[in-house]
This record gives sequence, C-alpha cells and structure tokens, in this order.
Amino acid sequence: MAPLSSCPDRHCRFPFFCSLSIVAIVLSAAFVTGCGSGGTSSTTVPGNTNVVVLASSTANDQLVEFPVALKNLTLTSQSGKTVTLFSGLLSAEFIHLNGNVEPLETIRIPQDTYTSASATYDGTDPVCMGLQTDSTSFFIDGAINGPGTPSVTVNLPAPIEVTGTAMGLVLNLQVSQSAPFSGGCVQGFTLPVAISPVFNLTPLAIATQPTNSANGKALGLQGTIASTSGSGFTVTAPIGYFNGYSPTWQVSTSGSTLFQGISGISGLSTGMPVDMDVALQADGSLLATRVAVYNADSTNLGLSSGQVISADPSQSSVNGLTTQMVGDISTMYDVFGYATAASQISGQFTNLQNLPFVATFNAASTVAGQNVLVTSNAPPVDGFEPLPLPSVTMTLMPQTINGTVSAISASGGFTTYTVTLAAYDVFAEFSGQPGQPALTSPSTVVVYADSNTQMLISSSVDVGGVFRFYGLVFNNNGTLSMDCAQVNDGVAE
Repeated sequence: MAPLSSCPDRHCRFPFFCSLSIVAIVLSAAFVTGCGSGGTSSTTVPGNTNVVVLASSTANDQLVEFPVALKNLTLTSQSGKTVTLFSGLLSAEFIHLNGNVEPLETIRIPQDTYTSASATYDGTDPVCMGLQTDSTSFFIDGAINGPGTPSVTVNLPAPIEVTGTAMGLVLNLQVSQSAPFSGGCVQGFTLPVAISPVFNLTPLAIATQPTNSANGKALGLQGTIASTSGSGFTVTAPIGYFNGYSPTWQVSTSGSTLFQGISGISGLSTGMPVDMDVALQADGSLLATRVAVYNADSTNLGLSSGQVISADPSQSSVNGLTTQMVGDISTMYDVFGYATAASQISGQFTNLQNLPFVATFNAASTVAGQNVLVTSNAPPVDGFEPLPLPSVTMTLMPQTINGTVSAISASGGFTTYTVTLAAYDVFAEFSGQPGQPALTSPSTVVVYADSNTQMLISSSVDVGGVFRFYGLVFNNNGTLSMDCAQVNDGVAE
C-alpha cells in the first residue's frame, strides 16, 4: 500500500469514497532489614495495564473528511522511559468520529505516570465541499499544504496515570487547529492551508456498563466481516479515501448482544458489511452490544457511507458520498441509483416511535447533507465514469452537527433545541440544488433530546451556546429534525 503522500490525485468531481486476557498485576516484595530495628519494609513493583487507543475528533462542520495515517505513537513517563503504543502505519478518518470514539489498537504497557507523547505521520488529506458559482453543480476540494513544514503534535492536557487492569487513551484530533481553513472552500485546487495535525491525548476510565463515548462505548462502527469463530468475529474497518491502513477489531458477543437483520452470529459470513456498537470490557476487549446487517449479500459488494452531496429523485442517483468505503478503489464509484433501493433506518435508535413527528426515510425525502450507508451488488466496473450503480439498500445513519442554539422548547416528552448551522454546512450549502426536495430552513435543525440522550457537556444547553449534536437527521416534511443520542460541547464556527 502506497503512503498517502504518493497516492494518485484525488481531486475529481466523483471521488470514491486480542481479545486480550486480563493482565495479572505482578507484585513482589523486597524485604530489607532496618538498621537496629529488626523491622521490614516492602516495595511494590508496578505491573502492566491493557491500554485501548481510541480515535476521536473535535470539529465543526467545515470539513467532510480528514483521514490521518500515523506511523507510530509513543508515550514518555516522568522518569524518561518510553513505550510505543503502536508502530507501523495505522489510520482513521476522523470527521465521522466527531464526538465519538473508534478503537485503533490494544496494547499492554507498564503502569506509570506518563507526561508527554509524540507521533509521526505518513500523510493526511482534509477535504471541504462547496457549490459552483452557477449553483447547479458541486465541487470537492482537498487542501493544498501551505507554508511551513508539516508536523504532528500530541498534547497531554494533564499527566496520564496508567493503572488498573485496563483503560482507554483517546487520541482526539483538534480539527480547527490541525487544518485552519479560513474562508471555506474555493473553486479549483488552490487552497493553501498549513496542515499539521494536532491531537489531545486523554485517559478514559472504562465503566462497568459503558453508555457513551466518554466511558467506553463506541457507537456505529462500520466494517466487513473478516472471520468468525465461536461466539466472536473479526471486523476490518472501512477504508476512507486516501486512507489505506485501517484497524481490525476482534469482537466477542454475549447472550445480550442484539442482532439486527440476522438471527445471530451464525448469520455472519466473510465479506458481509456490519454496523455495530461495542463496549470496552474490564480487560480492554471489545464486546458487541449490537450487530446490524443491512445487506446480507456480499456478492459483488459495493458499499459507501457518508453525507449525500446531491440528491435528485428524478435522476435516481446519490452523488458524492464521502468518508468511508469498502471494496477495491479501482472498481468503485460513489454514484448510486436508489429509486428502487430498500430504504432503512439505523438500528442504533430504539425510540423512533416515541418522537412527536413521524420519522420516515425514503428515496423521495432524501436531501443533501444526510448521512447514509449505501450498498450495491452490481458487477464491478472500471474507471471513474459517473454512472450510477443500482443500490440494493440505502440506510439513514447517525451524524454529528455543530451549531448555535437559537431556541429551546418541549414537545411530546422531548426537549427540543432549534440549532442554527454555519453557512458552510452541507445541509445549508447544497440545499439550493435543483431536483431535490425543498427545505423550509436548510440552515436550521430541530434537535429532539429525551431522558436517554447522553449529555457530555461542561455546562447546560442554553440559547446562544454552540454545541455538537449526534443523531439521525430526518427530512420532516421540509424541516430538518434530529433524534439526538448525544450532546457534546461545540466548536467555534
């Protein structure tokens, strides 16, 4: 696999898109005879801890992709000792992880207090999108690295104490600092941005029963089945565009694992795409709490997920899906015909019937900006011809929006937040394209939060505040409405 810096030019109108056992803490006592006292004292030798490295990001809505490939990640302790968390190329696409987490690697390291970290990287390619001046077509523009020497920075906001049987370390990409876009996208390929990834590395304590991204729950992991064995299976994470070194997850199941689209683990087969939620366990292993299969046929599989750029039911195609992709880059597009596809909604949410509006998703209501997962079983074709592949399924998936709260109300047992989006948000930017359903206010999303919504915020949600909301975005008769699962502090727009 070529490094990112040597991959082909991506600027085209239609781009593609162990289990480890519990570590015994070894204690040894060194008995030393005290001078003249005949007493003894003991010294504890530190043991090891299973550390799960998790990718995450903190971002507004300006970019649609930000893949980063790292060569290594190293910690240094207060005594100057170093440990390597991983070496060899490993990558993730960080925008779809905005406010959420995704496991990258699990490693056993010595218990100690670590005060600094460093990393080197192989390449990156942040992407923004916009409309052409005639407002009838879109463009996708990757940033061109500006002045200065690219580098990667890993900040520790506070020393990290590695202790216990297992814990997490969250590698959180600070997107605005890493790629400081000013003025948004431009037409053409002349966008000089000084790209130097900046990460914050923070500890994560694993809850007994994780419920959110802050205590060990990873939501909506997508990939394809690499193998199955007994009550467990291995998933290969998707390949984001320009992002060829994705992680592999070894996952176990239990009697409480919820299977959707299949009856159980026996229904999984090699090559099958899955969408799953996993909970970190006390030993750092991954337990699937939900496994969803939206298309059980892996024959000639074509799969892509990300935000819709152009939705036109009259042309029966979705153009320009971004971020994740599974399959051979040379034989895939991101243009799918969806007029006859089975429309589905992510199984991650169980409260749709309680919403005070009818939560529907179908070809006629699809709008640019919605996050979808599309599958096709059409025979592969060569090249990048903008011809639609016939879709078998199209599934509405959760996404994160960043915006300013302009009003707070209540409706049918839900708290509603009216959220104003930035002008560069995909919903707002692409709403004027011809052919797609009209939106009453494309720069506004009404967010519905109930008692199960995870509030991972430093202060209460108030009017005028900027927050990130994670959930399913529906076209509710022309009004963008979100069923919200999680709220995080926002990012300046």
